[in-house]
Amino acid sequence: MLLVDHFPPILPATLADRLATRLPLAADVAPVTALLTAALRRHDPEAAADETALRSRMVGLKSWSRRQVVVVPVGADGSPSLDQPPLAWIALEDRASGRTNVQFMIAADAPEREALAASLLDWAVEVGGSFARARGVEATKLTTDANELDTDRAQLLAAAGYEMVRSWLHMRRPVAPEEATSLPAPREGTRVRRVHRHDSGLPVAQDVRTVHRMLEESFADHFNSYRESFAEFVQRLIEAPDEADWDHWWIAEIEREGRWLPAGGLVAAPMKATPTRGAGTYLEYLGVHRSARGHGIAKSLLRAAIRDAAERGREFVDLEVDDDSPTGADGIYASMGWETFERTRSWHAVAPAHPSRLLEPPSAM
Repeated sequence: MLLVDHFPPILPATLADRLATRLPLAADVAPVTALLTAALRRHDPEAAADETALRSRMVGLKSWSRRQVVVVPVGADGSPSLDQPPLAWIALEDRASGRTNVQFMIAADAPEREALAASLLDWAVEVGGSFARARGVEATKLTTDANELDTDRAQLLAAAGYEMVRSWLHMRRPVAPEEATSLPAPREGTRVRRVHRHDSGLPVAQDVRTVHRMLEESFADHFNSYRESFAEFVQRLIEAPDEADWDHWWIAEIEREGRWLPAGGLVAAPMKATPTRGAGTYLEYLGVHRSARGHGIAKSLLRAAIRDAAERGREFVDLEVDDDSPTGADGIYASMGWETFERTRSWHAVAPAHPSRLLEPPSAM
């Protein structure tokens, strides 16, 4: 079993006899989940990382589209420890052509934390460059997020050459039981329906294509828009079959010349209850086709999600929106009862494509 990444990050010389990197193991998932949860709880006492989702990213199907390592103490034989918990983790996802997502976490008590972060983020540039080369593009954008209050993470990113480019509002709206029946219907000439599904529960292929097209075309003029092919979109769904809640997918339609045409799409997911808050619904994606704007489509989709949450006895609906959205989406949400409870920021860097040593085949073990 290959435990050491063939071309791992180069750690600071002062740490070389203390720390090493290796590929993640199933046993690393729980301690990395704990690291992420501890970081989240610095700003939200009830926040928790999703261990199931993280398992898929680290050692499951979603790991196939990622390059990642964990940082662990060096064992007695000088090799990376297999039984001590990781002190850091970094993963790069080849998200789409020209887009690489970076996720990393370093324990607060890790030795020489700033130097360690610098070495891991330097490696991210190299990995991103190899992704760009494989994609046949000149560069890839490295993207990562940080809570607005997390000044420590912001300093690590800035030192590595990342630029803070956008703020995001995390908004929440309470749901009342009576909203299961009291919300206005869509405007005349428009309608909202769930995606059609087979008896197996899986959605009809054409509806999956429709949702993808609505989201792609809706965000074509939005900040940080990038093309995700239908094959890439589907691959993400296949990688997490248990995470796709098909009864939380809606399509809005508009009547044109006697035909019902797609006008927008919404993808949502359930949120688990916490010790002080009941279950909720999270709106992952909401898009209105540019040709259908001005017909109340967004509000109709939002009301469908609110109505559904009320029918299920949920207490709230959460979403995230660009603080500088060109469509004024935050204003629509505010007018319908959403309020901001948290802010995060996007940080970007660029990794130029290069003839990368990361593409060389590993030597025989």
